[in-house]
Amino acid sequence: MFNIIVTESYDAMSSEAYKIVKETLKKESPVLGLAAGNTPVGLYKKLIADHNANGTNYENVKAFALQEYLGVPGEDEHSFRTFMEENLYEGLRIPRENTFVPDGTAEDAEFECAGYDAKLRKYPLDLLVLGIGTNGHIAYNEPGTDFELHTHIAELSEESRAAEAKYFDDDLELVPKRIITMGIASLLSAGKILVLANGEDKADALYDMIKGSKSEDCPASALQDHPNVTVIVTQDAGKRL
Repeated sequence: MFNIIVTESYDAMSSEAYKIVKETLKKESPVLGLAAGNTPVGLYKKLIADHNANGTNYENVKAFALQEYLGVPGEDEHSFRTFMEENLYEGLRIPRENTFVPDGTAEDAEFECAGYDAKLRKYPLDLLVLGIGTNGHIAYNEPGTDFELHTHIAELSEESRAAEAKYFDDDLELVPKRIITMGIASLLSAGKILVLANGEDKADALYDMIKGSKSEDCPASALQDHPNVTVIVTQDAGKRL
């Protein structure tokens, strides 16, 4: 079931998302799954501003990143660990032991995937914040991904790598080709899911997610099976809805 909220601007989208996250934080020990990328940064800035202004306490929050590049160490400037720390974790002063990101340099990557799933079973997600790719991917589950997969090693599509190049000085050759990512089954285990999208280039993917048939051609369409999904979009992203 989708609850769709169409907003007039990116800032308004971020504000609506902020309200939902703040509601989840009322839980005693909330567990969040958090996307990287430009789309949720506005939300993250609002959370940090609230923390600084009102002293909102994040000591009991557990935060899971959705992915990490295979072969990229967490301290690398291009890693998802660094992105999440610089854009959210440090600003909210979440204890590092409560922040979880797959280890892209683990000696046994398959074992790392299984270990990440074990953490997710131990700390089930109360709220999952997702973006959506122009090809319908969620958490880098690219078109063709089996909906039954949990955390796994995925091949990045050329479209996704091209989108990531902006974080690598626009040099596509520097963008890794493989990634450890939460699988769709992992994502669907969250109690509540929040999907954010802005920009006209997301309009077709959002349409396929919500109004199209459930198909591996659009991984986000798997969310049709979840009972509690809120979709917050800007007008241009939601123009086909």
